[in-house]
Amino acid sequence: MPALATAPPVADQPVTVHVCVTCRLAADAPDGPRAGARLAAALQEAAGPGVTVVPVECLSVCKRPVTVGFSAPGRWTYVYGDFPPESADLILAAAAQYAAAPQGLIPWRERPEALKRGVVARIPPPADPEAA
Repeated sequence: MPALATAPPVADQPVTVHVCVTCRLAADAPDGPRAGARLAAALQEAAGPGVTVVPVECLSVCKRPVTVGFSAPGRWTYVYGDFPPESADLILAAAAQYAAAPQGLIPWRERPEALKRGVVARIPPPADPEAA
């Protein structure tokens, strides 16, 4: 079995926040912007250095809109659901916790409640092929 990557992320590489722009809430107007697109726009406007916001076409968690993911080199990737489009500040604060946590593993007791309730998946970093 290959070893899991354990190297810390490169310090100058930002945390990426993926946002599903196709996520729609029941209350969204059929002809208006979807909740996911509204959240992505708010995150892009509010994100500071060290955070890259990437709008994506579907994270395949359609029953838990709005869905976001955190990733960075050498870190675990997390996917979270159930965010309202007004949660940009909460998500950016969580992204800062993710960036500060070794390998992106935010201790359970330190996670905001929305991250505890909203976790969909935790994906290990890719194995380093040179370490095998």
